[in-house]
Amino acid sequence: MNGPQSPDRFNEEEAVYALRGSERPNLEQGVEAIKEVLKTLPNTPGVYRMQDVKGQVLYVGKARNLKNRVTNYTLTNKLPQRLLRMIAQTRSMTIVTVDSEAEALILEVQLIKHYRPAYNVLLRDDKSFPYILLREDHGFPRIHKHRGARRAKGKYYGPFASGGAVNQTLNALQKMFLLRNCTDSFFNNRSRPCLLYQIKRCSAPCVDRISSEDYDELVADARDFLDGKSVMVQEKLGKQMTAASDAMDFEMAAVYRDRLKALTFIQGSQSFSVQGVNNADIFALESKAGHVCIQAFFMRGGQNWGHRCFFPSHVRDVPDDEVMFSFLSQFYEDIPPAKFIILDRKIKDEQILVDVLEKRHSIYVKFSSPQRGDKHKLLAQAQKNAVNALDRKLAENATQAQVLTELTDIFELDAMPQRIEVYDNSHIQGSHAVGGMVVAGPDGFIKKAYRKFNIKDPKTIAGDDFGMMREVLERRFARVQKEDPDRSKGDWPDLILIDGGKGQVSAVMDVMGELGIDDMNIIGVAKGPERNAGREIFYFPNGREMTLPINSATLFYLQRLRDEAHRYAIGVHRTKRTKAMGISPLDDVPGIGPTRKKALLMHFGTSGAVRNASLEDLKRTPGVSDAVAQVIYDHYH
Repeated sequence: MNGPQSPDRFNEEEAVYALRGSERPNLEQGVEAIKEVLKTLPNTPGVYRMQDVKGQVLYVGKARNLKNRVTNYTLTNKLPQRLLRMIAQTRSMTIVTVDSEAEALILEVQLIKHYRPAYNVLLRDDKSFPYILLREDHGFPRIHKHRGARRAKGKYYGPFASGGAVNQTLNALQKMFLLRNCTDSFFNNRSRPCLLYQIKRCSAPCVDRISSEDYDELVADARDFLDGKSVMVQEKLGKQMTAASDAMDFEMAAVYRDRLKALTFIQGSQSFSVQGVNNADIFALESKAGHVCIQAFFMRGGQNWGHRCFFPSHVRDVPDDEVMFSFLSQFYEDIPPAKFIILDRKIKDEQILVDVLEKRHSIYVKFSSPQRGDKHKLLAQAQKNAVNALDRKLAENATQAQVLTELTDIFELDAMPQRIEVYDNSHIQGSHAVGGMVVAGPDGFIKKAYRKFNIKDPKTIAGDDFGMMREVLERRFARVQKEDPDRSKGDWPDLILIDGGKGQVSAVMDVMGELGIDDMNIIGVAKGPERNAGREIFYFPNGREMTLPINSATLFYLQRLRDEAHRYAIGVHRTKRTKAMGISPLDDVPGIGPTRKKALLMHFGTSGAVRNASLEDLKRTPGVSDAVAQVIYDHYH
């Protein structure tokens, strides 16, 4: 196996052991199901999936010896409560054999990411880390911030923990090395330097203010700096400043002085100053009350590239070293690791993880857990940050739970809501109308569950807020009825908040009645007199209205939900409107590309004039043949 493989590639090796059982969790039935699988299980490395009676994946695990590993699940007197609950729900298993335990780990991570099982430790962060990209597919390389897939040709530096850390480094790099960050199209169409040249943040290669050779030297210096050779760059700048001063070229000496000042600043603000360690990722774990925080520090080229906290889910009753191992295996699936990975604890199967990382990223990796020295001081700092972050998280959760408990009582819900959906619409006099849905849970907003709805039903009158809300809710719940009819996937809301009053609530209730849904908790949220935020009126389906005290924590929470839905809907609307501004009616004419479209607009002035032009006028347009003129005329007539 030469690298990560998708689960589909193992289909030819897969054996599925399906077993019947009761829908209710039953430990004896679960054990019997596992024992049935053991009869034909090989003594080879592989990955296993525990599944319930509906085939939903409960757990994904790997093993050096599948038979020995799965046998442990039948020894129920030695298992913790978490695993006993899982076994009680297990009714079938899916087995995939591979050639080595390292391959099993790679496949396990891919399957966990795909299925998101309820009993696996899950990395909840989206892992969207920013990088600095020194792009080398142009004669004058460009340096800029980058997120997403690393497909462009060039060298990537990162990960940085946040966009702020990237921006700080990029600002310093611009001052030090004067490299361009503009797009190629912007670069190719310049006739004079832009503002960045005026404020000494760019050397203006677009208008030949610097030669290709000198620019390449700046690129080399920037590369050295990002590779951790800042001292060498500093010495070089110092010599150049001295030489310019000796030659009485004080203007150039001032340029070198400013670059040295920027270099000194970033060295002082980002330097770790750890002897013998240039590139390292530092992780510390803190657990408390069934919650876990993992603090990560990123160190590259002797510089601090930021830190971030992670809060993995499904960690209750899971040993801390197992949580750390699962976190690292998922974290490094797409992110290249540093040469040194410093942990606050030893983890089981460390060598397997090293083998996977070296195979996946083709770099040497070493784990360490220092007990003294400068590395231990870095670790102690990470541990302190993990403790503080977890304490803040628990305090926020306690406050959130209190608010949700009060909200449950106020709106007379059966239980504390685990999924709240908030709906809002946005348009300008009916044009570019969209609907937005945001989702919140006990841990905050669930942004991956946000949805946008383009208003496209011809029966919906432009600007009719009630009709738009009716269309959005009808599409949303018709789909969820089809995709999750038994409400087992967690896609059904416990509470629906509508941005609006009686009319919007009535429209939503009509939709629910037509779909046969009679158990949804629906509340309308409307601003009070004179649209005064803080005097919101809450409308119930039965016609009852209520307000909350102006200093109520629950009111602030509901305002935040409503404002997030408003922000999201407006953002979607603006994006749609901006995209529409760049669309021309000529785009729909077959055979008309950018050049002919430009020729037509230059000749007639507007797309409307093109539409109303005669065939003879169209034929006289420069660059438009008689055949194309006929196509245009036929399209409009």
